[in-house]
Amino acid sequence: MNNKRKEAIALQYDGKKGSVPKVLAKGKGKIAENILKTAKERNIPIQEDPSLAELLGKLNINETIPEELYMAVAEVFAFVYKADKEAEKQKNAYSRYEQ
Repeated sequence: MNNKRKEAIALQYDGKKGSVPKVLAKGKGKIAENILKTAKERNIPIQEDPSLAELLGKLNINETIPEELYMAVAEVFAFVYKADKEAEKQKNAYSRYEQ
């Protein structure tokens, strides 16, 4: 039986500023559930990657992502970008349908 508590890490990246992604929020158990709930309420895509969450969970809030995790985090942001584009296409298709 797996008794490991759920863990969630929220990342922030501002491509316009060219900054390095950083940890915006993190937590386990109830805090993780609240992070995921907030993400869902705000239509923020969620990617499950327990290994990456474990590594990112070692960082402090507002700490930037270390260089050795850039590729893994880039994959997360690529996933988010793709999910955002797909949601936008669906929204536009729905808007055209209603008119």
